[in-house]
Amino acid sequence: MPPGDDGADLAAGYIARWRSSSVSPQAAAFARQVVPAAGPGGRERAKNLLWAAARLADYAIPLGLDPAPEVMLHPSVIERFARCAPGLSGVARRTLRTNLRFIARRVVPHLYPADVPLPRERAKQPYSPAQIAGYLALADAQPTLSRRMRASGLVCLGAGAGLIRADLRAVRGTDVICRSGGVIVAVRGARPRAVPVLARYHDRLLAAAASAGTAPVCGGTDPGRRNITTPLTRSLAGGAGLPRLDTSRLRATWLTEAAQLLGLATFMHAAGITCSQRLGDLLAGLEPAAEADAVRLLGAARRP
Repeated sequence: MPPGDDGADLAAGYIARWRSSSVSPQAAAFARQVVPAAGPGGRERAKNLLWAAARLADYAIPLGLDPAPEVMLHPSVIERFARCAPGLSGVARRTLRTNLRFIARRVVPHLYPADVPLPRERAKQPYSPAQIAGYLALADAQPTLSRRMRASGLVCLGAGAGLIRADLRAVRGTDVICRSGGVIVAVRGARPRAVPVLARYHDRLLAAAASAGTAPVCGGTDPGRRNITTPLTRSLAGGAGLPRLDTSRLRATWLTEAAQLLGLATFMHAAGITCSQRLGDLLAGLEPAAEADAVRLLGAARRP
């Protein structure tokens, strides 16, 4: 006998005999009808699927729904059951919905077309220290002082503070401040915040900010213009085999270094967390540290 047939036969016998005093005979009959087509494979799996199908039918039949697979296993019925059935814990609702969807995809597959893969924005690759040094060298090689300051400020705001898009364009020289034992950038706009600057970018960014004064560090007069940084990124490309500068990669460089300073990879490995959504759920209930603590935590203390 091929491997696995024993378990399938035992499951089939168990399904045929299955009854439950907790659900109506009609609900139990519906469960015995649909679960074999789902191919549970073993008795324990069959038991879980039978219970899920019977609970669904016991909820839906009194509402006037026909105990037919096309009706009971419709996605909207399963979702309503998972959300509205009384007397279930959150864990039970999620487990029952998962098991019901498993059954439905095998019994009424036409109601559950295969998910179409959606594009996912991947994190940009951070620049290496040598590449950042190359961009700063190109900034120092610009033909005028103002251009050198703007190019240097762009790299420092991106790789040193993780700013992109409107946050980057809107930073004025007066927004770069020595405070709380380090250097911070006061970000305005939709997400106002104080961002500590990584220590090795302090001197360059302070020089660029002093040169800009009340004007934007990266140049221009209207931060709403989307092409302010384009001439700067174009001028910082090509030297020593460097690619065209990408502000998203500068931000990724800052994110990577900040994660290293925080020990984020070590924490996630120890906690067994691989999904960033879980971190978001946890952070929703926590308050960020004070500015001085953030400066110390990110290793951005002002050098004497």
